Amino acid sequence: MNLGLNGKTALVTASSKGIGKAVAEELASEGCNVAICSRTKVDLESTADDLKRKYGVDISWSVCDLNKSADIENTFNVVVKQFGKIDILVNNCGGPLSGFFRDFSEEQWILAFEQVFLSAVRFTNLAISGMINKQWGRIVNITSVSVKQPIDNLILSNSFRSGVIGFAKSLSNEFAKYNITVNNVAPGYTLTNRLYDLAVGRAKHSGLSHEEVLADMAKQVPMNRLARPEEIGALVTFLCSNQAGYITGNTIHIDGGWVKGLF
Repeated sequence: MNLGLNGKTALVTASSKGIGKAVAEELASEGCNVAICSRTKVDLESTADDLKRKYGVDISWSVCDLNKSADIENTFNVVVKQFGKIDILVNNCGGPLSGFFRDFSEEQWILAFEQVFLSAVRFTNLAISGMINKQWGRIVNITSVSVKQPIDNLILSNSFRSGVIGFAKSLSNEFAKYNITVNNVAPGYTLTNRLYDLAVGRAKHSGLSHEEVLADMAKQVPMNRLARPEEIGALVTFLCSNQAGYITGNTIHIDGGWVKGLF
């Protein structure tokens, strides 16, 4: 299927590894020029070289701490300087610290707010004017299945990722007239370094090994396995396509059936 993305420019945040990298790769495979960013220069260089070699598209990269507005503005400027535009914005970030309510200071709450919620607001604010001018744009926020069914020990993620959903729904109504769609993808348990770290943390509290914790996570899923990052990337890429032009304001969970609710 031709998704009509050849020559589009996509900015994917927190994209040197994990789900963000998988999204960047899927978009590159469709002919998008891709801008990636993360906090680690060596990972960015490796990912950029890999994408260029595999797909022959132009890649932009910049070091960016999503908690710093100056870094976000610099990343935006780097992309616009190289490509002149941003057609697709994928707001992704690593998960905030795991833990329960009394584990966190007010400062840690603020850091999680900046990382998860405010980073999406800041990047969107920078990109939206260009999309309006072109009368075309795609914004996809990578959230978590916790917005549908909160996960124990992830109170920071549960709180602020849900805020992103409200933000996106409001945006989708405001900017639909400009042919800009805004959607959210809510992955379930996915085989990334973040999930591994979460399993290690749970293992300390449960007395199990992290391998046993991961196996238990898989058992909770009707498909009896964890998601692969490229499966998340494929869904995001479809939502960025011309074929998905009438889908907006939605949150799609991709979780192998883990969520038990109807919606």
